[in-house]
Amino acid sequence: MIGFLGSCDNKGVDGIRTGIWRGTLLVQGQQLPFNFEVTSPETKTYQIHLINGDERITTEDVRIRGDSLFATMNTFDTEIEVRLIKRGMTGIWSKRYADGYVVPFQASFGNPNRFIPGAQPSVDISGKWQVKFSKDTVPAIGIFDQQGSRVLGTFLTASGDYRFLEGSVFGDSLFLSAFDGEHAFLFRAKVRQGESMEGEFISGIHWMESWSAVPDASAELISQDSITYLMPGYDKISFSFPDLNGKTVSLNDQKFQQKVVVLQLFGSWCPNCLDETKFLSNWYNSNRQQPVEIIGLAYERLDDFSYAKGRLNIMALKYHVNYQLLVAGTSDKDLASKTLPMLNKISSFPTTIFIDHKGAVRRIHTGFLGPGTGQYYQHFARDFESFINGLIAEKMADTSAVEM
Repeated sequence: MIGFLGSCDNKGVDGIRTGIWRGTLLVQGQQLPFNFEVTSPETKTYQIHLINGDERITTEDVRIRGDSLFATMNTFDTEIEVRLIKRGMTGIWSKRYADGYVVPFQASFGNPNRFIPGAQPSVDISGKWQVKFSKDTVPAIGIFDQQGSRVLGTFLTASGDYRFLEGSVFGDSLFLSAFDGEHAFLFRAKVRQGESMEGEFISGIHWMESWSAVPDASAELISQDSITYLMPGYDKISFSFPDLNGKTVSLNDQKFQQKVVVLQLFGSWCPNCLDETKFLSNWYNSNRQQPVEIIGLAYERLDDFSYAKGRLNIMALKYHVNYQLLVAGTSDKDLASKTLPMLNKISSFPTTIFIDHKGAVRRIHTGFLGPGTGQYYQHFARDFESFINGLIAEKMADTSAVEM
């Protein structure tokens, strides 16, 4: 808790101003800018909407006490705590589950600029780029759309995407950022006549790496279906984990017999996972008549059942999740991998496992390319539908053969 919170000095403060704000986080000595909107749907209630490109992430848990504002960010276990000053805010953003994860935060009202305007752009980065991050051995893809100085886009990797990024090109310099309440990203790069880019990537208070890129309209990711696989000697997935009421659930339960099953390995703290959760929840709620069950195996930040249950209940309520959720372990990937020893590894959250009605594993897909990736997300949605329909058709054909 920062010392000035709870002050009763309301001088110059008339509640919280509604409209567009510009926020900045001080990460690793750098200013990471983002935009948000404050609305007041009802008297004396407020919402904060984080803006990243075409995305708006709404936070409804906003509390004002005296001249201080507290907001839990989306469904994450993170919070901003700020003092309201005239046309501004000053305070911190913190991750409550991580000791010492505190980031200085400031905001000014009525400023729609994300990055402070600079020189007119001398380059156009629109298109597809092959990207190399210095701490990743597998190439990534950058997709960007530049209109004037404004840039929207994202990076795609074999473990998922960086979601909605927004920024600018000034002169020959690229600036991109995103803040979704859990992750804070800042990308910078020099563009050399549209032939290459070199820059740095900062994520939160700990992660920094260099990156480079070259234009490549044919760039493709490695297969996301080849990264995680069944170890020799195994032909099925098995587990026993508690549901949110503490009852042990396994694939041997009657509920899952002769059903197509989709296993989602995820965490409520993971924005890519929430993108997938929204997709899976919408699909499941629209296809309850199909012989398909989805099971979410949750790997949460803390090794505490009550904590995990609380986070998952919040997520399930917001995303209308009606499929089975189980508490499987913690987000440490090495420890998570030990909970499913039949897999070579869990390299990313989310990881999605498709199981046919006979219990055979038919596909293991690493990562999720969400709505921020445009056509890649649309391709995933079509492929998911087609693959699931194929598994359903196999189940129906076997059922008909038995009945004949």
